[in-house]
Amino acid sequence: MGVNNKNAQDNIQPKGIKKPLQLLHISKKDTLKKSQEIDNEQTNSQEEIKKENIAIKPQIIKNDSAKEIEDSNENNKDFDISKQDLNRPINFSAQNTEFQLERTVDEFDFDESAFLEALNENEPIGATGETISGKVIAIESDGLYVDIGGKAPGYMPKKECGLGVITNFKEKFSIGLEMEVLVIKEQNADGMVTVSVRALILRQSWEKVSSSAKNGELINVLINGFNRGGLTCDVDGLRGFIPRSQLEDGQDYQSFVGKTLKVAFLEVNPESRKLVLSEKKASLVSKLRSLKLGQLIEGEVLAVKPYGFFIDLGGASGLLHQSSLTNGSIRSLREVFREGEMIKALISEIDLEKGRIGLNTALLENSAGELIIDKQKVMQEATERALKTKALFDKKEQD
Repeated sequence: MGVNNKNAQDNIQPKGIKKPLQLLHISKKDTLKKSQEIDNEQTNSQEEIKKENIAIKPQIIKNDSAKEIEDSNENNKDFDISKQDLNRPINFSAQNTEFQLERTVDEFDFDESAFLEALNENEPIGATGETISGKVIAIESDGLYVDIGGKAPGYMPKKECGLGVITNFKEKFSIGLEMEVLVIKEQNADGMVTVSVRALILRQSWEKVSSSAKNGELINVLINGFNRGGLTCDVDGLRGFIPRSQLEDGQDYQSFVGKTLKVAFLEVNPESRKLVLSEKKASLVSKLRSLKLGQLIEGEVLAVKPYGFFIDLGGASGLLHQSSLTNGSIRSLREVFREGEMIKALISEIDLEKGRIGLNTALLENSAGELIIDKQKVMQEATERALKTKALFDKKEQD
């Protein structure tokens, strides 16, 4: 007999059917909750790390110097300027503080007079071109040592001891000999200057010939050589030159060597060391010396120029400038005089240095323009009219 059990039948499962696995279900709410917990844990961890990384402020140990600086800053706190007041000028008067500067004498102070005296002692003696009196203190084979009053003596090379070649050097100069020298080179590192007697002689020679040329003086020179352009000579230690064109007879000019000629100065230039002489000018100057201001002379018109007339005075020529021709107005110089015409004129200027003679006919007129209107009458009465101008030229010579 069988037992009828309905429940038993219900519990019987068909063969081959397995029970499904249970799925793990995670809700969205649970997921967010866990994410927040993780974030909180990370935040707490970062805060702990920050606390560990906070630098510990070192303790400042103040020594005595630091305390003094701090005290000083405390005292000067009234002068502190805030960032907001940078554009406002500081008003020290508002601080009601008086500043007093007190100067104390220390070891670096000196007396002004002592300072100036020290400068004078160390001031170099002997600038280039200066003339100094000295005394010979030592003689060497190549030169002399001269005491010029400086911290070091002056040195004079043998070639600077005089003009030309000095044969008896030690005999000519002796210890204690006083002389004037010219400084030709300033002091070196040892304070020694280079001096020269030769340069001083040449300077004095240039000064002498310049003065002679200005006064129109004539000199006699000995011809010591010649070249293709002319003759050479010596003038107070200077080399003079006479061009062939300035000789009275320049054909056989070599024959003048060893002879003496009278010459005048044609050009004197110390800077370029150029000294040119002239025999012809010497003849002219000799004639000019015989003339006087206000003297009436007669000569031939050599040439008519835009500015006046050149008049031959017998070996010398004078210039009758248009400004000294007449007191009237003229249209052309040729309406007054022509080449080859003989005229009379007064000597109004004599320049011995340049060898020039200035002439004047306007002073012979009794009225302005008379020379143009009646030239013949003026020339005929020139001698009498010249006497009236004598007082004028006498006054001019006195001035």
